[in-house]
Amino acid sequence: MSMRASRSIFTIKTPWLAVLALAAVLGAPAVSAKPEVGQPAPAFSVTDTTGKTWDLPAVAGKTVVLEWTNHDCPYVRKHYDSGNMQALQKEATGQGVLWLSVISSAPGKQGNVSPAEADALTKTRVAAPTAVLLDPTGTMGQAYGAQTTPHLYVIDATGTLVYMGGIDDRPTSSQADIPGAKNHVRAALADLAAGKPVATAVTRPYGCSVKY
Repeated sequence: MSMRASRSIFTIKTPWLAVLALAAVLGAPAVSAKPEVGQPAPAFSVTDTTGKTWDLPAVAGKTVVLEWTNHDCPYVRKHYDSGNMQALQKEATGQGVLWLSVISSAPGKQGNVSPAEADALTKTRVAAPTAVLLDPTGTMGQAYGAQTTPHLYVIDATGTLVYMGGIDDRPTSSQADIPGAKNHVRAALADLAAGKPVATAVTRPYGCSVKY
């Protein structure tokens, strides 16, 4: 084949390659931006165990704590069996904070529960969230980049994400480590109540992986 013929074939095929490449890009699924402290909290629309839909407009003007949870996870049990999580929930809601526990376990995966089962867990553990949100598709969890149970986030009254990370600085499943731990969520809420910026806004979450 002559050099001229080769160039002709290349000239004909190249536009089609470009078209195919562009189609692949346009057809690719959108990648959600990672949540960032100091930026608006990611949007969500999730129903709770009563069928009520929760979204950002529904919590406007309120400080909100989001708690990713899985009742079978030993790290979650550490904080519930000791009463630590319940005490923090009651302390927060007593100050007017909305506490939303989120279950993002997929059907058939550890931690997935029905609305009735979730309510039974709340009752037997004497937990005190404002509501328990069911996110079996993982849409809300993925939007927030929730990695572990527990994984906690604090949203201020303006809808800005001001804290995300672990519940405290002792990444173990031992209840014995709770008394000496620094509770990052409590500290973040105290800073907000005092009208100050959250001093420690991002920490490393620890626990079981979210069962998407």
